[in-house]
Amino acid sequence: MKVAGFSFIRNAIQFDYPIIEAITSVLPLCDEFVIAVGDSDDDTIGLIEAMSSDKIRIIRTTWDENAKAGGRVLAKETDKALAAISPDVDWAFYIQGDEVLHEKYIPVVREAMQRYVTDKHVDGLLFNYLHFYGSYNYVGDSRRWYRREVRVIRNTGNIVSYKDAQGFRTRDNKKLRVKLIDAYIYHYGWVKPPETQKKRLRNANHFWNTGENIAKADAGVDAFDYGHIDSLAHFTDTHPAVMQARVNRLNWPFTFDTSQKRYTPRVRFLTFMENLTGWRIGEYKNYILK
Repeated sequence: MKVAGFSFIRNAIQFDYPIIEAITSVLPLCDEFVIAVGDSDDDTIGLIEAMSSDKIRIIRTTWDENAKAGGRVLAKETDKALAAISPDVDWAFYIQGDEVLHEKYIPVVREAMQRYVTDKHVDGLLFNYLHFYGSYNYVGDSRRWYRREVRVIRNTGNIVSYKDAQGFRTRDNKKLRVKLIDAYIYHYGWVKPPETQKKRLRNANHFWNTGENIAKADAGVDAFDYGHIDSLAHFTDTHPAVMQARVNRLNWPFTFDTSQKRYTPRVRFLTFMENLTGWRIGEYKNYILK
């Protein structure tokens, strides 16, 4: 069984992406790792080149300025990295620049890959998610956060990134058939110094909006405040070892009263039903669970 990791990145230093930690976290599972490094306004390329693993292969890319609306350029960059992995790879592990795999899940992922490598009815592996918010001490626990996503896919050449690179589909737009595994991806995109978060969000607005909608979105960023969130829960477990230095460097205050639940009446009812039955009504699923 041969495994490749793949990802893309741009302006990692400017926007404080934990891309080094992301790559490092999955390297133990990988025989190779392809990272597409886009033209940046900082030394992102130097940051990646300084990594001391011969598994890592860098491809330099230029982002398509005509594919920004709806975040489509992110999928195109993902596909560039995916297309560059070796053709004899069985599984491809996708990790985004603000995602990290805890080392305790490495055996779980490896066992699942081995179990399903010959089962051609399984196109990928589905992971649970923890979304950290505000600081490393809180995770989102409301309906606004996606619970699961596909991060390991079979290397068939027929699978491509979907929409804004959150998931995957076949080239003829069919959902992937996947197995849910008992492993979590730790998402740290919402843990940055507040001013850096504002810069990141303002930059991101240009990938999802066009024309006058960009100015409207930027105005909303100016009022960004971590405290404007509906619900959070305390995180009481350990962070991945590769993230510990970042956790120790946290230097901005953020606290949240986890007893607060700022739900609309509709969301309050849907949350009640989910807690009662375990069913998240209306949940978006870009996959077929086998």
